[in-house]
Amino acid sequence: MSEKAVVANAPEAKRREEQGPPVLREDANGVVRLTLNRPDSRNALSDAMIAALSLALDDIAGEPRVRAVVLAGAGPAFCAGHHLKELTGRRADPDKGAAYFLDLMRRCSAMMQKIVRLPQPVIAAVEGVASAAGCQLVASCDLAVAGERARFATPGVDIGLFCSTPMVALSRNVASKHAMEMLLLGEFVDAREALRIGLVNRVVAEGSAIAEASALGRRIAAKPAATLRIGKRAFYEQREMTLDEAYDYAAKVMADNLMIADAEEGVGAFIEKREPRWEGG
Repeated sequence: MSEKAVVANAPEAKRREEQGPPVLREDANGVVRLTLNRPDSRNALSDAMIAALSLALDDIAGEPRVRAVVLAGAGPAFCAGHHLKELTGRRADPDKGAAYFLDLMRRCSAMMQKIVRLPQPVIAAVEGVASAAGCQLVASCDLAVAGERARFATPGVDIGLFCSTPMVALSRNVASKHAMEMLLLGEFVDAREALRIGLVNRVVAEGSAIAEASALGRRIAAKPAATLRIGKRAFYEQREMTLDEAYDYAAKVMADNLMIADAEEGVGAFIEKREPRWEGG
């Protein structure tokens, strides 16, 4: 790298150092809040952001004391999708960026799948814009709460780049016609429309999404953790099966679930009309 390039990048490096890590973590009462922390770029999914979020999810997966996760964005936007300036800079590569683009999309897709495969439920708390891969991020979460002025879009078609990877998560959350409308038109839908089509679970007053998502997280955290792990995994596994396969799989899951200590305790407590005492608190 030339001396000129080093000098040019110095202010950027200093600014990022002042902002802190790309993803912030806060723990409280069994609920972890992960905050995308690059408000100046509308929390775009840069290489650093994808890596930091992937690492945070890996850490949480191995922490049984964590019962639920809230995912939020710092500043006025939730997440504006891929970092297009970073992406475009790789067109100077000898292959015009082809290898990097494929690697980027695979890394981002792997991170999205970590959310789905995480043992703990993940709740998106959306304020402002969630577009392209940011909308994909919302759709990848198990639940989503939107502030009244939140907006959602898959606008890649407007810049010649169809939102094909966001399409995977979006089409598994909303009906085909709604997904295709968002993908083909690229237009924003507001929070109420996102609720109507099933992209989010509830809409709250502007600025209240984190509080509502955290409250949901605390309610989830009070449930038996082992049961939640079993249920979340089974939900996503059976969804990709035929009806016969799904029922056969779910029957085995439920039979296995009945054998764990929390199920024995929960059923016993119900019969005895008392509060259950779950393993691990």
